[in-house]
Amino acid sequence: MLGQSITRNSVLLALFAVCTTLLIAGTYLLTKDDIALQIRQAEERALLQIVPRSRHDNSMLDDTLPVGPQSVGLGLRQDKRIYVAREEGKVVAVILPAVAPDGYTGPIDLIVGVNRDGTVAGVRALNHRETPGLGDKVDIKKSDWITSFDGHSLTNPQPQGWAVKKDRGIFDQFTGATITPRAVVAATLGALQYAQAHRKLLFEEPDETPVGDDS
Repeated sequence: MLGQSITRNSVLLALFAVCTTLLIAGTYLLTKDDIALQIRQAEERALLQIVPRSRHDNSMLDDTLPVGPQSVGLGLRQDKRIYVAREEGKVVAVILPAVAPDGYTGPIDLIVGVNRDGTVAGVRALNHRETPGLGDKVDIKKSDWITSFDGHSLTNPQPQGWAVKKDRGIFDQFTGATITPRAVVAATLGALQYAQAHRKLLFEEPDETPVGDDS
């Protein structure tokens, strides 16, 4: 009798597990398109905070370039995408993925917009684990500090100015927290340097033809 009871219960548990698996699989199949759409819309909202619709006429989500950990200056840990903003076919800005690896409590995932003229179009923190009330001020929902990069470039300020004020730079640090803003400043500078080093590729600039060369 005991053996029959154990067998019956095992069968019931197996049937329950199969039914649960089928239910989960069915729910996933029914909702995966909606989930993918929501993720896409969330990505687009983040991009449009940096390069609004009024500045471009293409779909940045569908106009991308691959980039990965081998790309010096971006600090990436995995393959990512560079988003390209165009107006009438001309690249007006790019949005680069970047990682500040030395945040106070871990890496900070960023996107950095760079205009064609080399200025910062905007910076946003996509993911971080910084201390609430201190380091989390990198989040636009908590503070507008992240907007202090807008309009700056590799020459405004000069390289030595790309630091927090505690390090004799021009960017504010947070009260009671210097490590987080210091990391984000460095990562933003790295993204600008990457954009400058790969300018022809990113902004599709033609190679200059030497004067008098008719070939």
